[in-house]
Amino acid sequence: MLAAAALITVLAAAKARADCDVPDDGTGIREDVAFRADVGGTRAALANAGIGIGGVYYAEAFQNWGGMHDGSAYDGVLQLYINADMRKLGLWKGLCFFANGYQIHGKSITAEYVGALMPISSLEASPATRLFEMWFQQSLFNDKVTVKVGQLAADAEFILSEGGGYFLNGTWGWPSITAADLPNGGPAYPLATPGVRVAINPSERYGVMVALYNGDPASPCRRSENPQVCNDHGVDFLMEGPPLLMAEGMYNYSPDGLRGIIKVGGWNHFGDFNHMRFDVAGVPFEVSGNPARILNDNWGLYGIIDQLIWRVPGSEDPHGVGIFARFIGAPDDRNLVDFYFDGGFTFSGMIPGRPDDAIAIGFAYTGISDQVSAFDIDTGAPVARNHESLIEVTYTYQINAGWNVQPTFQYVFQPGGNVAGVDDAAVVGARSSLNF
Repeated sequence: MLAAAALITVLAAAKARADCDVPDDGTGIREDVAFRADVGGTRAALANAGIGIGGVYYAEAFQNWGGMHDGSAYDGVLQLYINADMRKLGLWKGLCFFANGYQIHGKSITAEYVGALMPISSLEASPATRLFEMWFQQSLFNDKVTVKVGQLAADAEFILSEGGGYFLNGTWGWPSITAADLPNGGPAYPLATPGVRVAINPSERYGVMVALYNGDPASPCRRSENPQVCNDHGVDFLMEGPPLLMAEGMYNYSPDGLRGIIKVGGWNHFGDFNHMRFDVAGVPFEVSGNPARILNDNWGLYGIIDQLIWRVPGSEDPHGVGIFARFIGAPDDRNLVDFYFDGGFTFSGMIPGRPDDAIAIGFAYTGISDQVSAFDIDTGAPVARNHESLIEVTYTYQINAGWNVQPTFQYVFQPGGNVAGVDDAAVVGARSSLNF
């Protein structure tokens, strides 16, 4: 559950550009790095050869009241990455390589204490040292077309809103609906999967992406029901599952003023899925004792909007007051979650002298399908699951370039969607992210 829901705007790999994101200023160190150390000139030498290296360390701690029970937890993630300009390494123009991996440690506040479908942190995952993404990307036609092939994560590119990137809860990145409905959470942190993605961007105003992934990032195993244990180091490179197709279109209707971006997309998984309530005869399988009816394919549709409604006068980047929203739907007969919504407000660069600080306030709603609610009634459960919702308030404080501290307050209504014995949960915590 934790792998499935996480996000991950903060953990998404740096997008490859025509320069392959390798620093070209002679230092070999990116501008967003907090400590610009280069022992023996190693990074500068690698950059001159077309290779960029770096990392981020994320540390966070939380205290929970409510949910399954009160408690506190710490977790951390060390990310290391490498970019390479393959032209400088003897191949051809526009070909880039990227790989990153994680050392994940600590305890999950959501799994241990809260019991929510929307995980308190986008970093939560089973402790492990693992490979995440590893791919080649070819840029064509003056970067208007890019083709990416390798081990990919859908949550690095699809269903993302700019406003959601300011929050800590995992649902603002890879939303709870895809995390719950796709096999083993789909290709999302910390489980990437083999795939290919094509992006066409004729201009900065509009573009389209289409991707095809292996539809299950972790095959079944006897050691655990946790998919992260089944693919414990991220090197299984599974090709066994039915494919997952994703597509998304984008329109930026005011790139130079009060910027607004609309995205519309969807997915189709070509596997087989169990009906959430009925058997092949249309009788509740809890009553008949027969296997669930098998349904072909699973799909979903979504729409996203990000809109800057006031811009800080003279701001070079689009700082100011922004609003955002995402609406996502999926069939209720084969899915735990059939409707998802989130939205909120962001306030960035509004404090004099602190252009990179931001405040964000958001609300998210995870709707349990009617078929699942009816199944709960069929089984005689003391309560029927119906929905889970979340309020998050967070502030991003930049200590210096590449080093942020982010306190958060989150309140989860009906963790798990309304489960007997699980109370509403209030969580406070903070995250530190340090680029090096």
